[in-house]
Formats: sequence, structure tokens, C-alpha cells
Amino acid sequence: MQPFHLAFPVTDLKKTRDFYENLLGCGVGRTSDRWIDFNFWGNQITAHLVDEKDADHVANHVDGKNVPVKHFGAILKMKEWEALAEKLKNHGIDFIIEPYVRFKGEVGEQATMFFLDPSGNAVEFKSFQNFDQIFAV
Repeated sequence: MQPFHLAFPVTDLKKTRDFYENLLGCGVGRTSDRWIDFNFWGNQITAHLVDEKDADHVANHVDGKNVPVKHFGAILKMKEWEALAEKLKNHGIDFIIEPYVRFKGEVGEQATMFFLDPSGNAVEFKSFQNFDQIFAV
């Protein structure tokens, strides 16, 4: 698979860098006084400083939970997902959706969790029991 690039708005570069670099463990690439590139599990994401983030927080109802429509994330190996979930819990992250497993015992079984970065961007991390089922229906 080819790496993807995603640019997203942030309101505080210092807090953003601390969150993605120190908490999530993302490497830092090029930076300026208005943006930072991160290595997000082999993908390039760029945090762009904005004066005011748009306040549109639309959500869809999924599995009895309100999933933020605007979100991004990574698909991790299960052990890595479990370790990250534990690290975030120990750090006191306020989850939008607590770590849990969807479709248990079914095709596409997956673990997922949602939380916000310091600028209010929704981030999802997930894992699949079987990576061959990532696009299964």
C-alpha cells in the first residue's frame, strides 16, 4: 500500500507536537512556524496552524455511539492497538468512544477507539483480528 498524506487544522502547534510526538510516538519531519509534518504510522500528516478551528462537530450514530464524521487514524496490529489503548488510559485521555471490539466473532471483527487531539480533531485507532477483512462486507 502507498502511504497517504493528510493535512488538518490545529490551534496550538506546541500542544499538537507534544501530543503527536510524545504521547502517540509519531516522528517529526519538516516544521515551520505554521505547520508540522508527522510520521503517522508510515503516513505523512501535517498539522497546519489556524487562527480559529471550524466548530462543525457532526456525528453519525454507529453501534449506539456518536462517531465523529470528521476523523482520521491508523489501523494497527492488535498488540500495538492494545498497548496504545492502555497508554492513553494511563495518560488520562478523555475518550469520545472508549476502546472496544465491534462485530465480535463476525466478519470484519475490529477493535476501535476515538479521542480528540489538543485542537479538537477526532482521531480513531483500530485493529482487525484478520487484516484480510479490512474491506470485507
